[in-house]
Amino acid sequence: MTKQNRLSVEALKWVGDKLQVLDQRKVPEQIVYQDCGEAEGVGDAIASMRVRGAPAIGIAAAYGVVLSVMRHVAENAADWRAKVDADIDMLAKSRPTAVNLFWALGRMKAVLDASHADPLAAVLAEAEKIHADDIAANRAMGERGADLIDGAKGVLTHCNAGALATGGYGTALSVIRSLYARQPVKVYADETRPWLQGARLTVWELSQDGIPATLIADSAAAWLMRSGAIDWVIVGADRIAANGDAANKIGTYALAVLARQHGVKFMVVAPNSTIDWTIADGSRIEIEERDPAELLPACYREQQTLVNAWNPVFDVTPADLISAIVTESGVVLNPSAEGMARLRAF
Repeated sequence: MTKQNRLSVEALKWVGDKLQVLDQRKVPEQIVYQDCGEAEGVGDAIASMRVRGAPAIGIAAAYGVVLSVMRHVAENAADWRAKVDADIDMLAKSRPTAVNLFWALGRMKAVLDASHADPLAAVLAEAEKIHADDIAANRAMGERGADLIDGAKGVLTHCNAGALATGGYGTALSVIRSLYARQPVKVYADETRPWLQGARLTVWELSQDGIPATLIADSAAAWLMRSGAIDWVIVGADRIAANGDAANKIGTYALAVLARQHGVKFMVVAPNSTIDWTIADGSRIEIEERDPAELLPACYREQQTLVNAWNPVFDVTPADLISAIVTESGVVLNPSAEGMARLRAF
């Protein structure tokens, strides 16, 4: 296995009777795994952004259901299923935008509804399958995306859509990894404020695989595009509507507008599980808003201050600004409802 194909970075590890979660708030200064032995701990890890990235959130939630079944079945409670359902509801409330969360929980509930003789073994097998399938999907997306942009001299990515945001290998970074394994390419990464996922996670993750990366301030993207240094912007997604509108980390929409102005192509890379077929377009995607304190310096958090902050953590890029959506089952160019429908059979 080559260096680019090795899982050098893992956000989640299942170790027998607990889920180990890499605390991504501390990367890269500290590499600390925290043990989650109950569903509540998994829910808190998702809500606090120790776990982040739509696919990784879904995988973590699946293991959270395993932990719930493990606990409540062991108690020999007659109402163990009701207690597990309560934990599933709790996990569903941990973050609202990432559709993979609800997709994974739906799969776990379907397994429970099948009334297996050994429910713990059944849910564990399903969670492990969700995890393994995500890694396989990431690798497939990487090859499809690299095929599409073969020959690109430079790419820009936003936030972190790599192994840390998935089961392993990544979505947007899967394309960059696969492309770099074929040819030299200049990789740029936005800092991605306010949590700095690009500065703290993306460039560090790429460096672990021996891929050079250049960090830029978010506000430098337009000037970078004008310079002609990049051919593609490559991002992940937390939810994609049936028409191809895509929700991703705040700032993605701005990059798409800039890319159109400068003749740069724009790629969204996400597994099929990120497509929400129940919504026709991006106007129905719930956008999470987090605590203004994440933005405000301490001097502006006083009760009498006149300074507040608006802190949406996602935005929606309209399909007409997207050049390609890449999933494990296919590529949709210039996405529309008709084009996206071809993916629905998979």
